[in-house]
Order: sequence, then C-alpha cells, then structure tokens
Amino acid sequence: MSRPDGAQHETPRLKRASMSLCAVFLAAVFVSALLYRVPLARANTLVADLSEHLIAITTGFSGANVLLFGATEDVGDIVVIVRGPRDPVLMRRKSRVAGIWINTASMAIDNVPGFYALATSKPLEEITSESVRRRHQMGVENLPIAPPTAKASPNIGAQWKNGLIRARQRSGLFQREVGHVSFLGRRLFRTRVSLPANVPTGSYLVQVFHLQNGRVVSSQTTPLFVSKVGVEAEIFDFAHNRSALYGVIAILVALVAGWLGHVVFRKG
Repeated sequence: MSRPDGAQHETPRLKRASMSLCAVFLAAVFVSALLYRVPLARANTLVADLSEHLIAITTGFSGANVLLFGATEDVGDIVVIVRGPRDPVLMRRKSRVAGIWINTASMAIDNVPGFYALATSKPLEEITSESVRRRHQMGVENLPIAPPTAKASPNIGAQWKNGLIRARQRSGLFQREVGHVSFLGRRLFRTRVSLPANVPTGSYLVQVFHLQNGRVVSSQTTPLFVSKVGVEAEIFDFAHNRSALYGVIAILVALVAGWLGHVVFRKG
C-alpha cells in the first residue's frame, strides 16, 4: 500500500529540523562558554603520590614523616590538606568553684577530624580568596565543626570551636604552623607530612589542590592508613572487642602484681 506524497517527505524534513536544532544548541553552548567563561572539559593537570600509604604503629612508635611529591602540567600554586578520621568529641569546661577547679559545662561536637595539617606553596591569603578557602576547608578556622548551640548562639558556638582547636593544637593533632610546599623547577613539587606519636589510627585523606589565579583548577585525593600492628594491635583489638574480659584480666594482673610485691618486700 503506497503512502501519500506528503508522508514521503516528512522524515527528511524532520531530520533536517533536528540537525538544525542541534547546531543551534551547540552554538548557544559555545557562545555561553565564551561570554560567561564557563570552563569546558579539561584533563587533570595534577599528579601526586605519597612515599608510603601505610603507617604502622608498633611498640616505641614516636611519630612518622611521609613525603608527598607530584607534578603539574601548568604553572600555579599547590595546597595540601591532610585530614584524619572523623569522630565525635566531648568538650568540658572547667570553672573555679569555692577555690576548686571542677567541670561546670560540657558540649558534644560531631565530625571532628582526628588530625589536620596544611601545607602551601605560598601564603593562602596571596593565592586564593576567603570563599575558596571556606569551600575547600583550607585552614582549621574553616573546618565545619560546630556544636549544636552554634545555630542558636553563634558566639557560644565559636567559643567552643576555638577551645577545641586550641586543645587539638596543644596535643599536636592540629598543626599550628602551615607547612611549606617547595617546587623543584616550575612544575615538580614536594612536601613532608609529620605525624605525631599520638596520632589516631584509621583512614586519612590527603588532598592536593592546584590553583591558578586564585581558583582551583585541579585536585586529587590520596588515601593514607594509620594502623597498629604486632602485639600492641592484638591487645588493642582485644580491649575494644572484649572490654569486660579485658577489665577482669587487668584487675587480676594488678592483684597478682601487688601480691608479688608484698611477698618480695616481706622477705626482704
């Protein structure tokens, strides 16, 4: 059965109309990219890695240094952030009552990184804006850690946050000074990440940002693991997985040690 003549030319017309619409759409996208400076797809301009991805904590562990190195395809600045596992923290405030210092207030703060360190090729204020630093959490002051009271009273929330930061800095878990990223030539860079002896175990994230004209043009995230190994790891796992039995054994060991000490000194 033959189709009418009008139907024979309907499909070519639709094809031509679709092609025209696609051409108009692509032209509009290209013009928008030029007018509004919308970045088109580009390859990653940054490559970075660590000298080691596993830090083993054994008996006598006194800290560790990890070398981070990398290269960029284009010139620019580098920012490195090392962030430890997040855990809730219970903060306590001491006050002097009747001549005695006691805990008078407490506050629970969620999602606090167990470790934080920052290294840059230049001072942050010179290479990027405050909004970029806040968006990428560059600097301890830009960490999104705040107690629940921060919504109702920002001033009180800021006091607790600043107290937490100071406490972590005293313990060495939040780096006080910004580390330095050194360039070897124009595109090769390196820096060292120092982990203290009391560093918590868990999965760490090492973020590397490549900046140009104050903007992040490329980034990379590399994992770092800190774990207990050997006898210390077995004792740690036993204490956490069977805490009741561990407590009983600890009490028995203390009693036996006390009894042995009493016998030795009695004979002497």
